[in-house]
Amino acid sequence: MQAHPVPLGFVFRSRAKDEKAAVTDKVSATGSKQTRDPQAPKGRPTPKRSEAQSQRRSVATTPLTRKDASRRQRDERRAAMERQRQALASGDERYLPARDKGPVRKFARDYIDSRFSVAEFFLPMAVVILVLSLVRVGSLQNIALLLWLVVIVLIVLDSVHSAFRLRKRLTERFPDANRRGAVAYALMRSLQMRRLRLPKPQVKRGERP
Repeated sequence: MQAHPVPLGFVFRSRAKDEKAAVTDKVSATGSKQTRDPQAPKGRPTPKRSEAQSQRRSVATTPLTRKDASRRQRDERRAAMERQRQALASGDERYLPARDKGPVRKFARDYIDSRFSVAEFFLPMAVVILVLSLVRVGSLQNIALLLWLVVIVLIVLDSVHSAFRLRKRLTERFPDANRRGAVAYALMRSLQMRRLRLPKPQVKRGERP
C-alpha cells in the first residue's frame, strides 16, 4: 500500500503555531500573577519599592550644571537675607546675624534699650548746634562751641557709667559665658536713636532686663 506524502509546509507551520501558543500561554500566566500599577507605563509591571527609591535617589543626586547651581545659591542667599531681615525686626534669635546672637548680646541690647542715653540724642543736638554755628553772630557761635563741649562731655560720662554698670550686670548674670565685646557692642547701640536700632528693641524704657 502506498503512503501519501505529507507536505513539508504543513509540518513546519503546525510546529510554529504550537510553539507560539505555548509562549503566549506562559506570558499570560506570568502576567496574571503580577499586577500592574495604573501609573506605570503600559506593558510594564509595578517597580519594587527598592527600585523606586534607588531611581528617586539617582534623580536627587544628579549633578547640577553651573547655571543651576548659581541660581540655587542665589535663591538660598536671598531667602537667608529675608529671614535675617525679619529676625532683626522681630528679635528671632535663630536667624540673627552672628554679632547679635546669644544671651549675652541680648541682655546688652535690653540693658541699653531700657534706659535713656545721652548719646542717642546726639544727632538732633548736633543739628541744632550746627545751625547755631552757621549764624553770623559772635555770641551764638560761642554758645554753639560751648554746647559742643557740653554734649561731648555728657556723652563720655554717660557712656563710662553705662559701661561700668553693664559690665557688672553681665558678670553677675553670665559668670561663665564669653562676654568679650558685649560692652562695646552695647555702647555702639546707645549711639543710635531708639527707633533706628536693629534688632528692634524688645523692652520698654524703665523695664528691668
